[in-house]
Amino acid sequence: MIKSMNIAWWVQRWSELTPDKTAIIFEDQTISYKALCTRADRTSCWLQSIGIEKGDRVAVMLNNCPEFIDLFLACSRLGAIFVPINFRITSVELDYFIKNCRPRLFVHGEDVAGVVNALVLESYLPPMMVSVVGTTRLKGRVFDFVEESKIFDGKRPFLTRSLGPANPEEPQVIMYTSGTTGKPKGAVLTHRKTFFNCLNADIFFKLHSSDIMLIFLPLFHSGGLFIQAAPIFYKGATIVLHRKFDSLKVYRDIETYQVTKFLGVPTVYKELLKVEPEMRGDTSSLRVCAGGGEKLTDDLIKKCAQAGLAFRQILGQTETSILLWASEDDPLKKPGTVGRPVFHAEVSIIDDRGRVAKPGEVGEIVVRGSIMMKEYWQDPVKTEETIKNGYLHTGDLARMDEDGFFYLVGRAGDMYISGGENVYPAEVEKILKLHSDIEDVAVKGMPDETWGETGHAFVILSPGASLSQEDVIALCHGKLAKYKWPKKVTFKSEFPRTSLGKIRKGALS
Repeated sequence: MIKSMNIAWWVQRWSELTPDKTAIIFEDQTISYKALCTRADRTSCWLQSIGIEKGDRVAVMLNNCPEFIDLFLACSRLGAIFVPINFRITSVELDYFIKNCRPRLFVHGEDVAGVVNALVLESYLPPMMVSVVGTTRLKGRVFDFVEESKIFDGKRPFLTRSLGPANPEEPQVIMYTSGTTGKPKGAVLTHRKTFFNCLNADIFFKLHSSDIMLIFLPLFHSGGLFIQAAPIFYKGATIVLHRKFDSLKVYRDIETYQVTKFLGVPTVYKELLKVEPEMRGDTSSLRVCAGGGEKLTDDLIKKCAQAGLAFRQILGQTETSILLWASEDDPLKKPGTVGRPVFHAEVSIIDDRGRVAKPGEVGEIVVRGSIMMKEYWQDPVKTEETIKNGYLHTGDLARMDEDGFFYLVGRAGDMYISGGENVYPAEVEKILKLHSDIEDVAVKGMPDETWGETGHAFVILSPGASLSQEDVIALCHGKLAKYKWPKKVTFKSEFPRTSLGKIRKGALS
């Protein structure tokens, strides 16, 4: 059995070396590494008692809580495949996930009972066991996770090579993509991938066992689980876990627990900056405030720096986790950069003929190495479209300068062709966002009889601002070639977004 690349064994090892060290702080509850190992063991025993075996999928629809981590660690130890599911989805979307991954066990929180109960869980084939985390009285053949797992307190699971992961390439997690376009795909992530992602995060965050990592991003996504939680357990450090993001609670806990590091998306930082300075408390313990999820603007980076948030950024995706990272100083030396490749990966830019792009040329970011997913679950067609000749194609378009710094241009799927010319929406969005009356903008291509496609800009105005369609288009004058100008502007009060704050352009109309 593998141990060095298995997160459950990291926790067990720290429980032996530093048993009293705090692993998790959750709603003022403190869980030591010894206690966390005990929880993982009893959860493993419970899973074995109900027949969960190596390779079985265990789907978990929980908000951030210790039970989520218990199940993640237990599945990792047994070789079962952990499937975290977004707790914000609808019953229609949940139906899709269940039919796609066919879990042997589905664990959900009582707070999503309405979504779950809209489905006839008994009708799924193959049959699926159901368990609830919460205090609600249970009906029918539904397990009470907390009460039933407690029976195995103090016991350890029985494992052999056939019962636990024996190969680092065995699946550990099926994590579904955000689904900004089309249906979400289940990225199959291995134990080896998690291990090398932790090594990259270790370098990026400059992690130490004394670190306190605040996690408010959802654990069902790569940012919370693989960029924050897993690396912290690898280093034997501590996480402060929040159920959800609350800007005042973030500031309060930074001061209370002397938080040293955290990761957020642009939306999070915008909310943190809205809090009046006198309400923020003491943030002097912070060493790294990382940002990712979508491209960050230079203006937001500057405002964070002015507020004392030592900002460094990352770029990645579910299929790879962190790909590129930039230090606090990089955006000052290289305005607009999204950084350079992480240490444990081969990251390149290739042109449309499959050749390595020269500095300054736009191409697609591709990656090879131990951080890439194994495949898309039950989808060989999409797998072959994404992994070609050993390289994973990210769909992100970028250029690289002579010093190896990457500059994001947009998504390959976002690009449209107007009058024979390629237009990258991100380039147009960047120009429009410079105006103080525009809070946010999304541009996509629309059919046009004359030019084939032209730009359609969706704009959210700043509070109290008033701009016309002509005003918005005029902002491009002298800054963009005319074929890049949007032909139509639609004003919105909000954008449809994924759980990580990415705009779902496919839903804009």
